[in-house]
Amino acid sequence: MKILSRDFTPREKIMILILVLVLLALCYYQFLYVPCVNAIDSANARSEALKTELLAAQMKEGKLKQMQNELDSLGELNLTSRMGSYNNSKAELSLLNHVLESANDYAVSFTDVTRDGDQIRRNFSLQFTARDFDAVKVIIDKLTQSEYRCLIGNVSYHTVQNKKTAKNVMENTVERVIDGVTYYEYISVTATATFFETMYDGTPDAGLPPEDPKKK
Repeated sequence: MKILSRDFTPREKIMILILVLVLLALCYYQFLYVPCVNAIDSANARSEALKTELLAAQMKEGKLKQMQNELDSLGELNLTSRMGSYNNSKAELSLLNHVLESANDYAVSFTDVTRDGDQIRRNFSLQFTARDFDAVKVIIDKLTQSEYRCLIGNVSYHTVQNKKTAKNVMENTVERVIDGVTYYEYISVTATATFFETMYDGTPDAGLPPEDPKKK
């Protein structure tokens, strides 16, 4: 068989060259450009998804920190005060006696209770003496941070000095020597305070003031 052959004309050579270039361009587009673009788009989409997840995680972390801060501010639940149900006077007196055990002496005087809707206020005045300011602070802290909600106000104090004699022996005081004379020194405290109670689960009695009809 005789194979026919001939030389390509310049026009044909140019067309063949153009065809080869087109084929190369198509191969580049199909096998290099398109996969690269798809890979970049996929990476960008994944990046956006990760950013969204990161933002959600940061928001969750911020919320958890806020909740933890709120829990820290509350402290232990058993140290959180609450309003006892009316009439809670016996429990409050027991609390006062326990808190004031470390005082040298004390006196408590209650006034009539007052009522504002379901909230009951049991006001009282308090006088006590203690060895020093640290002892006073301990008593005040125990009372304000007790189980039952108690608000203390109008606190006043002064230092008392008594000259020591053979018949005058005072315990739980600070002994000071001034100009060769020995004195007993302690702190005297006067305050007003209020226990708060609620009528929720409370039992009305003769000591309960009537509710103001205007506040119903």
